[in-house]
Amino acid sequence: MAHGGGRSPFQITLPASQRRWLKALARRGTAEHRQVTRARIVLLAAAGWTNRAIARKLGLAPNTAGKWRKRFSEEGVDGLRDRKRPGRPRAFPAAVIAACKAIACELPATRGVPLGRWSLAELRTEVLATGLVDISTTTLWRWLDEDALKPWQHRSWIFPRDPDFAAKAGVVGDLYDRVFQGQELEPDTDVVSADEKTSIQARRRRHPSLPPGVARAMRVEHEYERGGALAYLAAWDVHQARLFGRCEPSTGIEPFGRLVEQVMTTEPYASATRVFWIVDNGSSHRGQASIARLEGAWENLRLVHLPTHASWLNQVEIYFSVVQRKVLTPNDFLDLAEVERRLLAFQRRYQQTATPFGWRFTRTDLAGWRP
Repeated sequence: MAHGGGRSPFQITLPASQRRWLKALARRGTAEHRQVTRARIVLLAAAGWTNRAIARKLGLAPNTAGKWRKRFSEEGVDGLRDRKRPGRPRAFPAAVIAACKAIACELPATRGVPLGRWSLAELRTEVLATGLVDISTTTLWRWLDEDALKPWQHRSWIFPRDPDFAAKAGVVGDLYDRVFQGQELEPDTDVVSADEKTSIQARRRRHPSLPPGVARAMRVEHEYERGGALAYLAAWDVHQARLFGRCEPSTGIEPFGRLVEQVMTTEPYASATRVFWIVDNGSSHRGQASIARLEGAWENLRLVHLPTHASWLNQVEIYFSVVQRKVLTPNDFLDLAEVERRLLAFQRRYQQTATPFGWRFTRTDLAGWRP
């Protein structure tokens, strides 16, 4: 069906496979509009429509319909793709671009600039000051983006300096696998991960927090009054997913000792063959003195210290991250008593569905470790 107008010399006959491909492209919601339009032009042309009729149907100029009809007739599917455009010659020498990138890879302080890190605007100012080139921030960003350079971002890191890191971490990994000194743990031996979450503040917001509504997020007043701070001490049974916790005015040897007593006077820990306690090097349980103190008080307790700067190996930290996200953020409490009630209530709630964490970092991950 011609649908009016002159007949084009470029007639199109579509094989079934090409027709299916073009129809799928024309219906694809994620396809570019120009590709969809070109597919529809070819389909209509194959159906016998003239260029003028196609143009009226799709709201195009007749020349546009004729262009893509001809391209497809001569080149097939490849003719529907955009041709490479040479563009204008590069306006800036490669050496200039490389010099600008080199500045971005320096710390501002090494160039005498009193900044902690570069922003795009500050980096452009430095480039201009060197007299290298006069460019816009957009051009500078495009150059940096070629090599994924983002000097305005930063990440912190720490290198474990403990010379016995692998040995100490290996012991912890073995305990998580219920192994100690190459032997499987007895069925009545338990592994407990413990630590303190310090300085949890009671921040009394100056106005009540508002619940979420239609097209509105929960709202929390920025200004607050301080209502004091407390510490939350917790112990997590790695294999049985049992949780113990308590709130104390502060951390220290005595508060941690009360957490140990809370666990060790409870079954099955009171009568267990051994109870391994995995702790970091905080002041409440640091060094050989803490081993002598706690193992002297509880004959079946064995204290195991993590390497320095390796709290991430302590499974109770996973629970603390859950507490931070689900209980303490945002923080809006009338007083410390409410903080304590909320923490212990969440602890009971969490315990109802708790399961052991799927821990994957083991001794095999330490192969080849060098301090």
